[in-house]
Amino acid sequence: MKKLLKKALKMVLPIALGGGILVWTYRDFEFWRVKEVLLHEMNWWWMILSLFFGIFSHLFRGWRWKLALTPLGTPPRTVTAINAIFISYAANLVLPRVGEVSRCAILSKYDGISFSKSLGTVVTERMIDTLCVALLTGIAMMGQMKVVGQFFGKTGTNLHSIGDLFTSVQFYIIAFSVIGVIILLYYLARTLSFFEKVKGVVVNIWEGVISLKKTKNIPVYLFYTFAIWFCYFMQFYITFFCFSFTQDLNIWAGLVLFVAGTFAVVVPTPNGAGPWHFAVITMLTLYGVNETDAGVFALLVHSIQTLLVIILGIYALIALSTVNKLNTL
Repeated sequence: MKKLLKKALKMVLPIALGGGILVWTYRDFEFWRVKEVLLHEMNWWWMILSLFFGIFSHLFRGWRWKLALTPLGTPPRTVTAINAIFISYAANLVLPRVGEVSRCAILSKYDGISFSKSLGTVVTERMIDTLCVALLTGIAMMGQMKVVGQFFGKTGTNLHSIGDLFTSVQFYIIAFSVIGVIILLYYLARTLSFFEKVKGVVVNIWEGVISLKKTKNIPVYLFYTFAIWFCYFMQFYITFFCFSFTQDLNIWAGLVLFVAGTFAVVVPTPNGAGPWHFAVITMLTLYGVNETDAGVFALLVHSIQTLLVIILGIYALIALSTVNKLNTL
C-alpha cells in the first residue's frame, strides 16, 4: 500500500504542480482568442517546418547515442536507438525524467545492451547537455542583459528589492518550481543509491560514463551535439513566424526565450507544462507582445509540440513491436 501511494504521488504531484501554475497563468485568459488564431491567423507551413526540426533533433540524439554506445561492445541497431529516444520523450509526459530509464530498458530488451552501461552514457549526455545550456545562457545574457534584468524584476527575483520577494506571485511560482527540481534530484539520488546495492552495476554505469573517451569519431559526436541543439532552437524560433504578433521578433529574442523555456522544462511537470508557459509569456511581454497574444503563443506552440512527442512515441512503440515480431518469425 505504501509503495502504491508513493507511485501515485510521483505521478500526481508533477501534474498538480504544472496544472496549478497553468491555472494561475491563464486565470483571466480569453480562450476564444486561441480558436480564432488557430483557425484563421496561424501560418501552418512555418509550424510544420518547426516540427521537422523537432523530429531531426530526436534523430540526431539517437545517432549520437549509438556512437557513444559503440565502444562498449555490440552497438544497438540505429532504428532501436532512435525509437528508444522517441519513447523516452513520450514517457516523460507521464512521469518526468522516467524517459532516461525507459530508453535504456528498451535497448536492453530489444538489442541486449547492458542497462547499466547505457545508463552511464545517458549520464554523460546530460552532463554535455548541461554545458550546452550554460553556453547558450551565457550568450543570451551577454546579448540581452537588459531584458534578462527586467525578467528578474518582474518575477520578484531581483535581490535588490527583498521586500518584493514575498509579495510577488511570480516569485512563488519560481520557488515552487525550484522545490520541484530539488524533489526530483532527491528521487534520482535515491534511485542511484538503489543501484549501488547491486553488485557490479556501479562499475558498468561508470564504464558507460567514460565511454566517450573511447569513441573513435569525436568530431562526429560534437557535430551531432551541435545539430541537436541547433534543431531544438530552430524548432522553437521558427514558431515566431507562425503568428503576426511574434514574426518581427529577432533572433536574440528567440535565444532568450529558448533559454528561459529550457530552464522551465527542467521543472518536473509533463513536458514543462506550466513553468514553460509562465516563462515564455513573461519574456514575450518584455519584448512588447501583449499578454493575451503571449498566452496564445505559449498554449499553441507547447500543445502542438507535445502532440508531436505523443505521436512519435506511439509510432516508436508500434515500430519496435513490429520489428520484434518480424525478427522472431
